[in-house]
Amino acid sequence: MLTIAGSSSAYCDRISRRGFLQIGGLRGAGLGLGGLLLPELLQRRASAGKTAAASAKSPKAVIMVCLPGGPSHHDMYDLKPEAPENVRGEFRPTATNVPGFDICDLMPLQARLADKLALVRSMKFQQPDHQLHEVFTGFPLVAGRPAFGSVVSRLRAGEVSKLPKYVSLGVWDHPRTVAKAEQPLYAGQAHAPFAPTGEGMQSLTLPEDLPSLRFESRMSLAEQFDGLRYQLDRRPETASGDIFRRQALEMITTPLVREALDLTKESPRTRELYGPDVKFTHNYQFGHTWHASNFLLARRLVEAGVPVVTVSEGGWDHHGNVSGVKGTIFERSREQLPVYDRSIAALVTDLHERGLADDVAVVVWGEFGQTPNVNVNGGRDHFTRAGFAMFAGGGFRTGQVIGATNSLGADPTTKPYTPRNVLATLYRHLGIDPTTKLTESGGRPLGIVDDAEPIAELI
Repeated sequence: MLTIAGSSSAYCDRISRRGFLQIGGLRGAGLGLGGLLLPELLQRRASAGKTAAASAKSPKAVIMVCLPGGPSHHDMYDLKPEAPENVRGEFRPTATNVPGFDICDLMPLQARLADKLALVRSMKFQQPDHQLHEVFTGFPLVAGRPAFGSVVSRLRAGEVSKLPKYVSLGVWDHPRTVAKAEQPLYAGQAHAPFAPTGEGMQSLTLPEDLPSLRFESRMSLAEQFDGLRYQLDRRPETASGDIFRRQALEMITTPLVREALDLTKESPRTRELYGPDVKFTHNYQFGHTWHASNFLLARRLVEAGVPVVTVSEGGWDHHGNVSGVKGTIFERSREQLPVYDRSIAALVTDLHERGLADDVAVVVWGEFGQTPNVNVNGGRDHFTRAGFAMFAGGGFRTGQVIGATNSLGADPTTKPYTPRNVLATLYRHLGIDPTTKLTESGGRPLGIVDDAEPIAELI
């Protein structure tokens, strides 16, 4: 819905996140709010029209966990212990609490709650590089489609809320991939994701020596805004700008927003459940730090009322010892999979304990799988013909494995599902008709997922 500066990566129209909405630091007796464009965005959002009737008051939410780099289905959820050595790798499957639902033995916590998971082993992708657009839009980069969260925000534009409708927790660690894929495009810039990281987090916190009432009093003086008068003066059509300025200030200063982002509000038990952030020994591109705290933050945000939260963690591009990067896929995975396992198990457990499992759908996936054969450098390479997507919550039928691949994990032997099927399933969960169309900039109505159907086994 909105973006507060947290990454300097640019939108497709060359407007940077930092330039798109800058909320400057509070400076002394003045109040520096440099380049505050949020009122204009709120005004655009208010004039965007009514939301789809079925989704207007839906309490449902989605947490999308993206594993950038292409997580290996062979070494996580579709192990082939009977395959040749250079295919099966070094890990072995372990039984879960659901017969036939075997997973890697480095993920024992998920094995204990597989009855709360649904695994699709027959995923197929199109784009062979790390664009991530299929994950966030359902389509390859060349299709030019808006991000899933932006579509949801656009279709719910008539709802009044002090919380953003689309929050991304991934642009900070993966600015060259996630940020490019999570664009609103023709859904409208007002529906870009809010990224509460870095400077954006600081801007949501008032200094201790500036009480809220005093802050609001100063906000009533337009001359206290650095550059705001200029923005308004050159936009005479925004005669009702005061209304939207007020909405912007309420969103920035409301306790609802700040408290949703404040992990210190959680009990020690819950924080222990998720565990600490972990700095990996190996370099995982942008994912060398695992932010377990982002999974807890995602749960807090959906519980507070945010419909779509995306989490991107890990750096899963494991080609082996190449280009100065050290560590085979197995060395890296021994470090990576246990903390991943804890985060997924914690999130699923937490949602169930809080009674949110039916309302909050979780999907975990990456942009493709990895090759059956281990390469000469001890890694696996990009592979679009097979991969996985794992679901939890959402009122889905869990405790099942959907689909299968052949003995080498190279191709589905059952009906293949695509990213569009995944997103159609999530739209349906949110009460949005997957056949809905949005009009792109050239005037053509385009389906949000075209003709894709939800994954029947889940619903």
